[in-house]
Amino acid sequence: MNRDFGPTELVFLLAALRWTVALTLVAFLGGGLGGFAVAMMRVSRLRAVRAAATVYIALLQGTPLLMQLFLAFYGLAVLTGVRLDAWPAVALAFTLYAAAFLGDIWRGTIEAIPLAQWEAATALALPRWHILRRVILPQAARIAIPPTVGFLVQLIKNTSVAAIVGFVELTRAGQLMVNVTYQPMIVYPLVATLYFAICWPISFAAGQLETRLNMKGNRA
Repeated sequence: MNRDFGPTELVFLLAALRWTVALTLVAFLGGGLGGFAVAMMRVSRLRAVRAAATVYIALLQGTPLLMQLFLAFYGLAVLTGVRLDAWPAVALAFTLYAAAFLGDIWRGTIEAIPLAQWEAATALALPRWHILRRVILPQAARIAIPPTVGFLVQLIKNTSVAAIVGFVELTRAGQLMVNVTYQPMIVYPLVATLYFAICWPISFAAGQLETRLNMKGNRA
């Protein structure tokens, strides 16, 4: 028996929204730590380390996120006998996915710094790690803001794929409400509005931050 969309259904969508936010935060923070390590490996002087990071990025970027979710949820149980629940499985898959993309993004921003910056710091006899920390990374951080925020927004929207393994986030909650209310033209526009309410402020804040940093850089 179907029912009209009302406050109870809205509360259900909002409750699912928190899981979308939680998954995004876990994946972005965990992927950020992993991505920084991957970026450092990609700019390493050791060929084997660079190769390992390159293979990792190629595998994660070259396979569908849906496939990675299946492997995390079903594959681990087959290969190791360890069966993860939906939440840890999707958190693991999204974290590894984010680490590959953020690592590649940040590697690009590091390599975008002019070679003269490296040469000038080397002429001061600074160790390589000090060159990265004091000279290269602060400049790369400014360049990294737009693509990093762009990926974060994409990550928020990609959490909808997690429903395939039974994880109830915002999109899946919307599907469930449509099955109950038979009112897709109410439910789906509301779901889209909730996604917009999360993504647009992030993009706007990042744009403001980028403008401020550029102004400070021009003054300097």
